[in-house]
Amino acid sequence: MSIKIYKPTTPSRRKMSIVSSSDLTKKKREKSLTQGLRKKSGRNNSGRLTVRHRGGGARQVYRKVDFKRLRFDEVATVQAIEYDPNRNARIALVKYNDNSKSYILAAVGMKVGDEIVSSQNKIEIKNGNRMPLELIPQGQIVYNVELESGRGGVMARSAGAGVILQNIEGEYVQLKMPSGEIRMVRKHCLASLGQVSNPKAKLIRIGKAGRKRHMGIKPTVRGKAMNPVDHPHGGGEGKHPIGLPGPKNVYGKKAMGIKTRKKRWSDKLIIKRRKHKK
Repeated sequence: MSIKIYKPTTPSRRKMSIVSSSDLTKKKREKSLTQGLRKKSGRNNSGRLTVRHRGGGARQVYRKVDFKRLRFDEVATVQAIEYDPNRNARIALVKYNDNSKSYILAAVGMKVGDEIVSSQNKIEIKNGNRMPLELIPQGQIVYNVELESGRGGVMARSAGAGVILQNIEGEYVQLKMPSGEIRMVRKHCLASLGQVSNPKAKLIRIGKAGRKRHMGIKPTVRGKAMNPVDHPHGGGEGKHPIGLPGPKNVYGKKAMGIKTRKKRWSDKLIIKRRKHKK
């Protein structure tokens, strides 16, 4: 898997890059494991905008990825490594002994023909295998980690993500997140061994605005370029500062340097907060 850089045949092509598809072994999706996906355009269930600058984009078909993997002690063979338009990681098509198939998140180094297992007992330390956190050696990198036993993995699911298992204390395991946050998770929760595939996804250069539109993201206009009625930064003559102690969003709330996390019951499980970018 490598980064492919286009030749500068046009201004928009200059320095544009994509992740090479040389690691993909199957082009067509497994129809039995897909379903239609309706565009939400940044709106919630009542139709109100909750995320701005979303809409349009290329049509996508959703792949039913199994984040739980509760078929314990059944050997699954990797049939193919596929592209998923709904995530930046690769997905693997696996087949069980009863000929049933499912999609799972592919790990770095996973290839066709590999046999992987999900178990509640201690099994081989191998990329793609899944077992409770208490049975995994300290210092091991894991992904697709559960927060509640049996509910399916919710942490470390994006391309290149991996969580470091630090130590076990009583009923909890300490995990170091990619952000630097250290938090406790119950030791009976399941996790997959290894790192999520396609780690070079973060190195991609989009290159042009049209490619962003294909991704369903619309242009963003600076607040300074608007009128006072449209944004707290708007108005004034020519180029000038915003005239405020700090930047605000379109709704008048502080945009930088303020914590937005509310008090939650899980605060007691967070030992060290994530590192904030300056």
